[in-house]
Amino acid sequence: MLFRSHQPHPAVTEPQRESGLADAFTVGAYRLGSLAARLMPNVVADAIPLPIGIGANLAGREKRVMIERHLRRVNPSLGPNSLRVAVQQAFDSYARYYVESFRLPTLPAKTVDRAFTRDGFQHIVDALELGNGVIFALPHLGGWEWAGRWMTDQGYRLTVVVEALQPPELFEWFANLRTSLGMTVVPTGPAAGSAVLKALRENQVVCLLCDRDLERNGIDVEFFGEHTTLPAGPATLALRTGAPILPVGVYFTDKVNGHHAVVRPPLSLERRGGLRDDVARITQNLAHELEFLIRRAPEQWHLFQPNWPSDPGY
Repeated sequence: MLFRSHQPHPAVTEPQRESGLADAFTVGAYRLGSLAARLMPNVVADAIPLPIGIGANLAGREKRVMIERHLRRVNPSLGPNSLRVAVQQAFDSYARYYVESFRLPTLPAKTVDRAFTRDGFQHIVDALELGNGVIFALPHLGGWEWAGRWMTDQGYRLTVVVEALQPPELFEWFANLRTSLGMTVVPTGPAAGSAVLKALRENQVVCLLCDRDLERNGIDVEFFGEHTTLPAGPATLALRTGAPILPVGVYFTDKVNGHHAVVRPPLSLERRGGLRDDVARITQNLAHELEFLIRRAPEQWHLFQPNWPSDPGY
């Protein structure tokens, strides 16, 4: 047929329309928040996370309950009052993370450098001298984007693997934010593996947030005294490429814009058996390192989702 009969577009249902409006509102809110944060003077940006955190705590009962569960795992001795304070600090810390991330693209390099201290940086230098790239294994802790910006300012090449957020417009907005900081952004998914291997072959730093198993098909580990799974990716990549795994935590400090990074020694990648057994052993060792980093500042651990099979909604 030379001409096709015109097919009407399927009608948009009310739930679809409401979902689309909600997505548009979410993306718009992030953009507006980013603009406001960039226009704030330092003294306001330093103070604003507190009221935001209080509001989020009051409005987010489900998140509050999940934070309480995770904090009790880190420190079972927390009493009711101490737990209440720590939960509020977690909301405040998360608000600070967003405010500072929004401001980062516009901050001068000297401001970023002046506010950033670090322990164990020589581990990074030594790892990159091997020429196989390096894997940063990070928990959702503090303000790691600040450290990423500092690294790119120093000339290091960073590839970050991040969750493919929904809606896609929100992921694209966050990806553009991180790209503006000099990072290469790779969404989780089938194409992530080849992109990460390419980055390691080019002796780049690959950043993997690995205290949460998104697919829930990873390696069984004991994590804060309870069994769950963590991603097999860091150990598998390291064994296949020779890239060292460095556990890294980045913490907020009490200074205005203050951040402190702790880089732990590389995990042992000694081959002792088959690939599966070695991956399991290394991932369990990584779980212990993540525990060490999180225990330094559990109120800065931004893990607000179910992470253990016993968690509601897991």
